[in-house]
Amino acid sequence: MAIEPGGGSGNLEIERKYLLRALPPLGGAPSVVIDQGYLPGRTIRERVRRMAGDATTRYVRTIKLGRGMARQEFEEETSADVFDALWAATVGKRLRKRRHYVEAGEVTWEIDEFLDRALVLAEVEIPSVDYAVTIPDWLAPYVEREVTDEPAFGNHSLAR
Repeated sequence: MAIEPGGGSGNLEIERKYLLRALPPLGGAPSVVIDQGYLPGRTIRERVRRMAGDATTRYVRTIKLGRGMARQEFEEETSADVFDALWAATVGKRLRKRRHYVEAGEVTWEIDEFLDRALVLAEVEIPSVDYAVTIPDWLAPYVEREVTDEPAFGNHSLAR
């Protein structure tokens, strides 16, 4: 399988993350349910995901390197069999969420409604570190604060 880089620039993923007070009204935005688990390891953070939508299910392996707003990300599609085999090794480092996709101009907001705890986060992937993020009017009343640089709100930390 070929490894495909994620993010907007080569294999660089640049995103900002926000803690929300509640799930905003999303007007029927498309969504998927994500089961995500992290494989053991301290240096390399590898995760597996099952993303189930209305008509399809995708399986993805991802390696992310670095912390904060800009990180290296490598993704590859995989099979249900590979996912199931690797999933067994993620016991104790899992999360479950519904991800809603909301387009706003040139970016897409991903609103993560966690299904295994009371938590809602918003992420937006941006083309550069100095890109000026504008919180859309529909989202602004729900934003508690930005948590991009707070490790406790990274998915790896949230997995349990």
